[in-house]
Amino acid sequence: MTIRYWQPFREIETLRRQLDQVFDEITHSQSDAPGTWGPAIEMQDDGDNLILKAQLPSVEGKDLDVQVTRDSVAIAGDRPQPPEQNYLHSEFRYGKFQRVINLPVAVQNDQVSANLTNGILTLTLPNVSSG
Repeated sequence: MTIRYWQPFREIETLRRQLDQVFDEITHSQSDAPGTWGPAIEMQDDGDNLILKAQLPSVEGKDLDVQVTRDSVAIAGDRPQPPEQNYLHSEFRYGKFQRVINLPVAVQNDQVSANLTNGILTLTLPNVSSG
């Protein structure tokens, strides 16, 4: 017989993660409203910082609006459609985009650094606990 000890904090953490997923799905589905799209993202934690990357091919910095709070990042902008080139099929997304990402930890939103290189927006978000 296996005895499992109840760990209430683990249960709370699991519930928090599930709620975060629900909110992320709701937020992402809103960005799929007609006429808008949401860029794909990756998020890493290097211990001192969250590293958030967003795929924004052919988007220039002048076409981006990035807003960071202690617990979320909002990315919005426009990816202009190139002149008509007789495409037979295209799955590329053009036009207005937006995405709100809920962060798993609080960040120092006044210490964020941003870099846009080769269609990848990289935000370095220092954790509050590291400051």
